[in-house]
Amino acid sequence: MKLITWNVNGLRACLNKGFLEFFHNVDADVVCLQETKLQPHQIELELPGYEIFWNSAEKKGYSGTAVFTRVKPLSVTYGLGIPEHDTEGRVITVEFEDFYLVCCYTPNAKEGLARIDYRMQWEDDFRAYLMELDKRKPVVLCGDLNVAHEEIDLKNPKSNRGNAGFSDQERGKMTQLLSSGFADSFRALYPDKEGAYTWWSYRFNARKNNAGWRIDYFIVSDRLLPRVADQIIHADTTGSDHCPVELILKE
Repeated sequence: MKLITWNVNGLRACLNKGFLEFFHNVDADVVCLQETKLQPHQIELELPGYEIFWNSAEKKGYSGTAVFTRVKPLSVTYGLGIPEHDTEGRVITVEFEDFYLVCCYTPNAKEGLARIDYRMQWEDDFRAYLMELDKRKPVVLCGDLNVAHEEIDLKNPKSNRGNAGFSDQERGKMTQLLSSGFADSFRALYPDKEGAYTWWSYRFNARKNNAGWRIDYFIVSDRLLPRVADQIIHADTTGSDHCPVELILKE
């Protein structure tokens, strides 16, 4: 089974930058998107063979997630069931026969960590949500989780220490998640691989110089790790300031 996650930073813009070409070439079973930045009525998108699920933010042109799947889900739910977290379209949970797939766009802590208190509350509530799902069947969490976990996960760790996405608080919450029965599939396969990034600033020729961050993940329940065949970062695919990430699961 082939799964893709991609923060498209505006799906309508990404459609003009090769989205459909990548979508058809990669031929995935499920594609999860973050930062769609639209309401469903604002786009005409035909993907024969795929069911399409949207979770849009109440605020127009902001946040939002989507899941396109050709594997029929048993159920689909939106949000965490917690009103304070469920106005920004950040989570879609798709239940398949043998696992839950959770597409997530984690709130950004913002410059100066202006939103760090909210982010910490989100992290605790979201981890509790994942652990409840995991009691029923294994979980695959994917998306833009807005944190580079370790120094190896960004080009310039020393100068970014304490910044949004690389604060001790955010990194600590990722450590907590990975200590709760979950694994970072990329690091499980490639523990020492450097220069593997999924997001690059639009400034300072960051992408050209590969001065990036790895903040887009496939996190899986520990007991699913034996099914992980590979995890591929499509760094050459443009269309967004993030690139697509692929997970291949053995049947």
